[in-house]
Amino acid sequence: MRNRRDFLKQASTVALGGLVLPQLTQAEQLFGLAASRPIGIQLFTLFRQMNEDPKGTLQKVAATGYKEVESAFSLKGKYYGYTAKEFKSLVEGMGMRWRAHHAGGAPFKPRPTPPASTTATGAAAAPARNPFGSGPMPPMLNLRDNYQQLVDEAAEGGLSYLVCASTPVATLDEINKSIEVFQKTGEAAKKAGIGFAYHNHATEFDPVEGGKTPYELVLSQTDKDLVKMELDLAWATKAGKDPVDLFKGQPGRFPLWHIKDIKSDLKTITEVGNGVVDFKRIFAAASIAGLKYFFVEQDMAPGIENIQISYQNLSKVLA
Repeated sequence: MRNRRDFLKQASTVALGGLVLPQLTQAEQLFGLAASRPIGIQLFTLFRQMNEDPKGTLQKVAATGYKEVESAFSLKGKYYGYTAKEFKSLVEGMGMRWRAHHAGGAPFKPRPTPPASTTATGAAAAPARNPFGSGPMPPMLNLRDNYQQLVDEAAEGGLSYLVCASTPVATLDEINKSIEVFQKTGEAAKKAGIGFAYHNHATEFDPVEGGKTPYELVLSQTDKDLVKMELDLAWATKAGKDPVDLFKGQPGRFPLWHIKDIKSDLKTITEVGNGVVDFKRIFAAASIAGLKYFFVEQDMAPGIENIQISYQNLSKVLA
């Protein structure tokens, strides 16, 4: 299984306000609020298909019933080979809305170069090939170096949110640098009339020096009005965290969710409804979270049938 964090690590190595807290006893009322939102999909779910045939794949996504999309990095460059305006027009022409885009926070550190990096004649070895397909890697923009361009393109595409997909957070230094990037990106996004959010994996809940976790530090050291959270429900579950408790700790700060499921081994990502994530209970806390949009995700799923299963199962949860 390859998740987005692993993907971004490998790709970057190659490329170098307060709310009134509702009572959970109002679960049915809160659940109705979440059920009123259209079901969206994170297109990293169909990474291979979107890179091979973005238009045809989007047509299948729309035919399944999805109404909103969140885009991710593409081997075609830009937005699956399109400009922001072109991709917006393509998505809307199929009756869907482009709501958010994922970008890396900062490149991950390259792995050490193996000793055999030169040929037998002493000449430099050929550049590393793209590990996700044929040909060289396209430019991979990141928020540290390209935040203003990414914000401008998100605004041009009519997006509601620009999201940091993943960023190095293994040390306090990396966390502090990421917090600086989040703050300046959040400020630029606000000026452009869009929101900014940070998407988690499980590693953000691992303690670092001082005993705090990267997730705690990001929450406490960024402006709650500039830096929101996109909670990935499966990775939070894998880390042993209760999404509802996270919502209660920072009410209103979780406008985006990844509707992802994981099996009981806490390793295998699966279709929504085929794992252990308690979606009904979590959706009942939608108002506490401040939920606005949610996107089904199954990292690099094999095919369209997987997103069809997830859509059908989630529709039953929300019925």
